[in-house]
Amino acid sequence: MDKDFIMALNELEKNKGVSKDIILDALEKALVKSYQKNYNNSENVEINIEKDTGKISVYAQKKVVEQVEDPINEISLDDAKSIDDKFELSDIVNIEIAPKDFGRVAAQTARNIVIQKIRDAERDAIYNEYLDKENEIITGQVQRIDKYNVYFNLGKIEGIMPLKEQVPTEEYKINDRLKLYIKEVKNTTKEPQIILSRANQGLVVRLFELEVPEITDGVIEIFSISREAGSRTKLAVFSNEEGIDSIGACIGFKGNRVNSIVEELKGEKIDIIDWSKDIKTFISNSLNPAEVVDVLINEKNKQSLAVVKDDQLSLAIGKEGQNVRLAARLTSWKIDIKSEEEFKNLSQEEINEILGIEKKDSLIDEQSDNLDVELNEVIEEMKDLDHEESKEDSN
Repeated sequence: MDKDFIMALNELEKNKGVSKDIILDALEKALVKSYQKNYNNSENVEINIEKDTGKISVYAQKKVVEQVEDPINEISLDDAKSIDDKFELSDIVNIEIAPKDFGRVAAQTARNIVIQKIRDAERDAIYNEYLDKENEIITGQVQRIDKYNVYFNLGKIEGIMPLKEQVPTEEYKINDRLKLYIKEVKNTTKEPQIILSRANQGLVVRLFELEVPEITDGVIEIFSISREAGSRTKLAVFSNEEGIDSIGACIGFKGNRVNSIVEELKGEKIDIIDWSKDIKTFISNSLNPAEVVDVLINEKNKQSLAVVKDDQLSLAIGKEGQNVRLAARLTSWKIDIKSEEEFKNLSQEEINEILGIEKKDSLIDEQSDNLDVELNEVIEEMKDLDHEESKEDSN
């Protein structure tokens, strides 16, 4: 070792962020093992490296005893005092030794240590860089595909998209460039593992943030989202400024903003709805594109009953129940749907059962009484509507 080695460590610390002290400390420990391995020596040794000059000193450590039984690791009190009068029994004496060819062993060990520490530093730097990007969007290129995973080239590192994070309707091909959601960053002994997703609903949120400046500026906020990747997403938004159309801003001029997102999601349908503090209005909006006549609620159990026109029932429920399922996730409410005709034929007890109202609960009894009045009003309005329609037909 020499000053050139120390200068190299200083440059390494400056350019790679690898601490010189950490390398020297690791090197000292590694050289102890190398000494014992290469010289078949069971001595207790200590190795010291001068930080300024790089000079390596090897010391055999011997315990001061009255009678020496192990000459390799022990020294008599008389011999110790011949070195320094201050030594007493049980003290440790460091005796400098100069093993033959130890410089060559030290150089090789130092090389290995430095290489390992550089790798560790680069791994930690990449880990910290991508950890800051967790839950954000990144663009990657498909590098290889196996039975379960798709691997992406992210530039500095390879990311992995497991089967459960893939969209069933998407087909991935080598060299495809896609926007990806960084779901998780794991620090492993080899290199950081970047878990990517195309199915996570966070991808849709980040795409809207990229396309709609008003969201980034805080003028418009995303209240909630529910997604069935590859098929459909519902997004509830609201404006923090009066006069700003939250839905219009998200859609963009001639649909350019939302169309750009739909294109990135390979044709996934997106319903953008207005969030409202009034839960009835919010539930009604969540069932878009179906038109809702009325919504009955039980706030205690967060259960609701939406009434729709007879010809809107299948639209409100959606294919295989998707529309109402997404609406329920979006609002965090249980939603039952009935057509006007079905609703008219329901008894009060059946409606209470749908809404989870129990007579034995005094609090709910009061809500039930209020609900009875509300139900009667709805039924009367429907009768009036039917009467008016019959009148128009006769004319």
